[in-house]
Amino acid sequence: MMRKSQKVIKRGFILTMVALLMSVGNIGVRAEEGMWIPMLLEKYNIGAMQEAGLRLSAEDIYSINQDCLKDALVIFGRGCTGEMISDDGLLLTNHHCGYGTIQSHSSVENDYLTKGFWAMSREEELPNEGLTVTYLRYIQDVTQQITEGITRELDPMEYDRYVGMKMGEVMDEATKGNHLDAQIRPFYYGNAYYIFVYETFKDVRLVGAPPESIGNFGADQDNWMWPRHTGDFSMFRVYADEENMPAAYDPSNKPYKPRKHLEIAAGGVKQGDFTMVMGYPGSTTQYLYSAEVRSMLETSLPLSIDLRTTRLDIMDKYMKQSDVVRIQYASKFRGVSNAWKKWQGIILGLTRNCAVEVKLEEEQKFRAWVEADGERQLKYDGILPKFESLYKELENYETAVDMMNEAIMTVELSRQASRISRMMSQGVEPEQLESQMARFNKNYHSPIDQEIFAAMMKAYFTEMPSSFAPAFYSEVVEKYQGDFSKFAEAVYKKTLFNNEEKLAKLFASYSKDSQKAIKKMEKDPILIYLNQFMELYRVGINPEYERIEDELDRNYKTYMAALLEMENDRVLYPDANFTMRLTYGKVDGYQPKDGVRYQHYTTLSGIMDKGTEGKEDYAVPEKLRELYESKDYGKYGVDGTMPVFFIASNHTSGGNSGSPVLDADGRLIGINFDRNWEGTMSDVYYDPALCRNITVDIRYVLFIIDKFAGAGYLVDEMDIVW
Repeated sequence: MMRKSQKVIKRGFILTMVALLMSVGNIGVRAEEGMWIPMLLEKYNIGAMQEAGLRLSAEDIYSINQDCLKDALVIFGRGCTGEMISDDGLLLTNHHCGYGTIQSHSSVENDYLTKGFWAMSREEELPNEGLTVTYLRYIQDVTQQITEGITRELDPMEYDRYVGMKMGEVMDEATKGNHLDAQIRPFYYGNAYYIFVYETFKDVRLVGAPPESIGNFGADQDNWMWPRHTGDFSMFRVYADEENMPAAYDPSNKPYKPRKHLEIAAGGVKQGDFTMVMGYPGSTTQYLYSAEVRSMLETSLPLSIDLRTTRLDIMDKYMKQSDVVRIQYASKFRGVSNAWKKWQGIILGLTRNCAVEVKLEEEQKFRAWVEADGERQLKYDGILPKFESLYKELENYETAVDMMNEAIMTVELSRQASRISRMMSQGVEPEQLESQMARFNKNYHSPIDQEIFAAMMKAYFTEMPSSFAPAFYSEVVEKYQGDFSKFAEAVYKKTLFNNEEKLAKLFASYSKDSQKAIKKMEKDPILIYLNQFMELYRVGINPEYERIEDELDRNYKTYMAALLEMENDRVLYPDANFTMRLTYGKVDGYQPKDGVRYQHYTTLSGIMDKGTEGKEDYAVPEKLRELYESKDYGKYGVDGTMPVFFIASNHTSGGNSGSPVLDADGRLIGINFDRNWEGTMSDVYYDPALCRNITVDIRYVLFIIDKFAGAGYLVDEMDIVW
């Protein structure tokens, strides 16, 4: 659940950001746990990191006085991390982070997704409209500027207005007279504020990417799993103007000279080696109140998993019957299955770690601390009872929101009808409507959507109380005797949006008399039923849901203030919020279940073993097979084997895709790109015995660039230590 107080005010820097929460708990922080703000390392935990093996100072990692590791990192695009690996602007990130860009350059004649792409000179590098990389220039504590003059008695609405105004003023001041962008992030639910100032470059060119059979080897089959063998990397180059400043694409631009680029350590890793990850983890909620964790485990996640299981089963049935449908729905299927698989891992991990019971113990300690002091009782005694009552109120409303997201709005025709309706109401040209219809129909199979519509309408009817049921459900009961399949069949026969010919006629009518066409469209059954849902949510669900959320936000703010007071002698770390963080741990295998122990690395032989299974996700490029059979690994192999992956206990999350995995000297040893399935619950609860970040070994990256792609000139550009 996203607390409202986690929302961000941003200025000039357009990114899809996730919620922010700085929270603390009563469990002692373990060595590998935590996502640390680089600016605060000297104050909080550089000593602990050095004891764990780090051979750098805090200034080497983050500094405003000298070039440091932070200057080698970027936000890549709108949600990944990248790192500079040469003095000529060469950048490394994940293949899946660059996937959209690679796809945009691909065609039947030049299928770079399937065949890969390698620029053999800088003239061959491909520009990418809209792609940016963003450097963090500095962080500053601005709590005093934001909160000055605010009192506890201030009305919540007035408080939000005042804080928003002060944020705008501070960001304006930071960006006045320069080309930088600024964001202010609230920490501790508004008990502290930090400003992050960035510099964005807009000329970013594609340099190289392996074929999907390497860059996405294992695909959905191996998603979230270990052992892993995916060569998930791609390469870009950042360009700047003659003054080494950001500039729009221009053929005359020069490779950007970064303040810092990473040295590469190609000597390999071994069990127990110190590792750290720097990057932009997306969102974690490590210290939720017990009722919310219980709701996740018992209600929200199981419900969402069941709904997605139904959708996946329906898609899979039709995909097996037709290659055309299989291709149409391959991406959709993977999109649905990604979170579906992750959520199951979260339930497994949280249950195994008795997370609810741990939270209840923490809350009991908090209660005892409050009751031990009269002044604390006056300030904090009502926090936990307030949580309990608010979460009880929230139950039905939260389920309704989950059902809207995972059932109602997953029907493709409903989304298309809503989109077309909005476009017509906005007065777009008929050609745009026709283009939208063509794009939709290209990857749409009506029987799948009709069956999903029936299943989702039935699921909503079954799960939700009658007070939350739209009026048309009485028609399903009376006219169709509760048979949702018959109801769906009738709707899909009648709706305009499921018939290209009828929809084309509507567009033709729209071009002559738009208001008449809109009135006709509004009588369409799909829109009628969708609008009944939307009105129900607007009037009967969202107002109460928002009210409860607002009260929870305010209670969490007080709770965080109390925890900070209670835990003032311990180091506390913030949850992820897509700001730069550092995590550290060690190379280490793990035991997922009784009798099974995974080692910390994989090799090329594992790729060949999977390739014998005959699965589409495990197709092996012929040249890679030839290199394996001849053991032609160059200087990247070790004792006749080719390392591919390793795992470590760094605390990572979404957004850490593409993050550099560094050794004790801050040298690049791999690229982070995933977590193990058993450890996906690390967004909520970190277990050092189970949670692992999965890393592409830098030696495999270099091997693919040099021996497989024949682009050794790129390797020559890097600073490599053997």
